[in-house]
Amino acid sequence: MRNRYLLWCALVVLATMAFTLALYAQLPARIPTHWNSQGQIDGYGPRHFVFLHTVFMVVFMLIWLALPSLSPKRFTVDTFNATYWHICLIVVALLGYIQCVLVWGAYSPAMSMNRALFGGIAVFIGLLGNVMGKVRRNFWIGIRTPWTLASEKVWYSTHRFAGKTMVLGAILSLAGVVAGLPIGVCLALAIAGVLVPALYSLLVYKRLERSGSLDT
Repeated sequence: MRNRYLLWCALVVLATMAFTLALYAQLPARIPTHWNSQGQIDGYGPRHFVFLHTVFMVVFMLIWLALPSLSPKRFTVDTFNATYWHICLIVVALLGYIQCVLVWGAYSPAMSMNRALFGGIAVFIGLLGNVMGKVRRNFWIGIRTPWTLASEKVWYSTHRFAGKTMVLGAILSLAGVVAGLPIGVCLALAIAGVLVPALYSLLVYKRLERSGSLDT
C-alpha cells in the first residue's frame, strides 16, 4: 500500500519537474514570488525559485515516511494506513500544483494568480474532507483538539462532521473563486469548513461528559 502511493507521489514530482523544465528557459531572470490580496505582484526572486516546491515535496514525503514510526502505540496510523498515504498523495499533488501555477504565472503574467492558487487550495480541502471520516485518532493529521484526542467517540463524531463541512466549505469557496468574489471571502469559506469542527468537538465532548458516556 505504502509503496504504491509513494510511486504515485514520485510520478507527481517528476511531472511537476517536467513541466517546470519545459518552460524554465523561457522564464525571466527574476520572477514573481509573492502576490498581495488584490493579486498584484509585491515580491520577486531569482528564476531558480520555481524549484522550491519540488524540494518541499521531497522533504514532505521523507517526513511522512518517518511519522508512523514516531507515533505512540495508542495513536498509531496503522488503523487507517490507506487513508494516511492517500492524504500524502493529496498534499504532494497540491505542492506540485502550486509550483506549476507559479511557473505559469512567471511565464504568463496576465494570469489571475490568486484565483488560480485559491481555487486549487479549495479543491485540496475538499479532497481532504472526502476522506476525513476515515482518519482515526492520531497525533499528526485531523482535527486534533484536546477533546478529540481525549476521546475516541469525540474524535469519530468530529471527523464525520468535518468531512461534510470541509467539502461544503471547499465547494462554496471554489464557487466564489469562479464567480469572482473577493479572495478574502473565498478563503474565509474554506477556513470555516475546517474551524467549525473544532468548536463542534468541544460541544460533543461536553454532551458526552454530561451523559456519563465518555470513553478514553
